[in-house]
Amino acid sequence: MNEHLKIVGGSTATSKGQTTIPKQVRDVMGIKDGTPLTWIYEDGQLTVRAKTRRLEDFVPMAPPNGRHVSIEEMNDAIGEAVTERMKRAADR
Repeated sequence: MNEHLKIVGGSTATSKGQTTIPKQVRDVMGIKDGTPLTWIYEDGQLTVRAKTRRLEDFVPMAPPNGRHVSIEEMNDAIGEAVTERMKRAADR
């Protein structure tokens, strides 16, 4: 099952609407110069998503025997990989 890591950081918007993503968040999420960000405002909550992985990045996770897996199994595998990456980044 997934463990959740919570990082709290803050920043201030400039007059041009620019802000700086806190370094710890950038490190954990793998955000680098040019990383696409999606901003979603819904029901009074703002969510920012970073596109740091491509579909090709998940190909090595597919078993070589072509075994079919459920969406839940895929979600669990992705969640475990993200959790491991966050742990490694937090330990730096």
